[in-house]
Amino acid sequence: MNSKVTPTSILETSAPLGKLLSLKGTSVVLYHSVDAINPHHWAEAAPADNVFLNLDYLSVVEKHPPKGMEFCYLLFYKDKHPAGVAMCQVQFFKADKNIQQKDDKKPPCFFTTFARFIKGLVASKAEFNVLINGNLLLTGEHGTFFKESLISKKESIELLDEALNYTLNQLNRKGRRLSGTLLKDFYERNRAYSSEFAKKFSFNEFTVQPNMVMRIRPEWKSFEDYTASMLSKYRVRTKRAFKKGKDFEKVPFDVTMIEENLDRLYELYEGIAENSGFNMVNLNKQYLLCLKKTFPEAFKLTGYYLKGELVGFYTTFLNNQELEAHFLGFDQSLNRDYQIYLNILYDIVKEGLSQQVHEIIFARTAMEIKSSIGAVAEEMYCYLRHRNSFSNKFVKPILEYLRPQQEWQARHPFKA
Repeated sequence: MNSKVTPTSILETSAPLGKLLSLKGTSVVLYHSVDAINPHHWAEAAPADNVFLNLDYLSVVEKHPPKGMEFCYLLFYKDKHPAGVAMCQVQFFKADKNIQQKDDKKPPCFFTTFARFIKGLVASKAEFNVLINGNLLLTGEHGTFFKESLISKKESIELLDEALNYTLNQLNRKGRRLSGTLLKDFYERNRAYSSEFAKKFSFNEFTVQPNMVMRIRPEWKSFEDYTASMLSKYRVRTKRAFKKGKDFEKVPFDVTMIEENLDRLYELYEGIAENSGFNMVNLNKQYLLCLKKTFPEAFKLTGYYLKGELVGFYTTFLNNQELEAHFLGFDQSLNRDYQIYLNILYDIVKEGLSQQVHEIIFARTAMEIKSSIGAVAEEMYCYLRHRNSFSNKFVKPILEYLRPQQEWQARHPFKA
């Protein structure tokens, strides 16, 4: 299947029958598989500069999904012309399984123990089968796109809510009783749009952790330019990290090498995922391999060897002018002595500079160390609505109560 096609005139390929929407001349078609979608229509409606709404990428996720995840896709039409797309995931979420309670180094006092007990009790009751407009494998706005030449921002609010409700009803008819709808990841710059949507349709706004983003300065033509812009103590820190990691052999993996090391790669990934404070997906073991087969140039996996043993890896995905830092893994028992993670972050910066991207998306988690290399926190807003209007009134306080608390200090590594 290849979605990289030249858009075809809608006059040549008529729009399929779908659900008529309230806005005059608009309709939506619901698909439960990428293979059922007309690739010409999707390519005409989807953004050309976002690979994560490309059918080739969506096919990889669908064919190698995280555990328990299902998919559906919405294709919007305006006057029979493809006008917008939305990708949705259905995921079972149980708070006591997805929120990890980390032990403090000192023994907890009675009140701390009691608070954890109450939090665990509430979390054990908080479970949803959720319709997600967005992608749990990514951080950023990769859920919906409308062609503004055909559908305005104001109109898209109405259409998206109507289409999501239609999807819920259709899934319910198929026996998939869902508890609510989650709209995942809106940037601050689009919050006026997302907040208007939330207020109008009774969604509850919340945040989890910010997205860490590094914008590449025009004067950074090399890694040396990047380090030259740092304050002295951060340059020293960079040199120290490289000195500790001098024995690493860093190897770009091709398809064959990923296949040969699949078990070890997954073992390293799981070691990191299980120690994160909030984890909603369990990555499919074949996912990274299939990405490399499908996107041999845009997707890169680099392995770290120490004395002949694979001790770490990271992946990146080139998305137009952005470099996405994707999944990674490393042996945490070696991290202190060899600073594997810090070396990985610097190597991603090197890759971004060599690719001449505009920004590097480092995603959520480990905010402080990412800020120490120059990434800046960008708050991401999510929206959740329980299907039951009465239960929906309690969603926001429960979300605030269960939200992982992580204090961190933003670092400022660059000269004024």
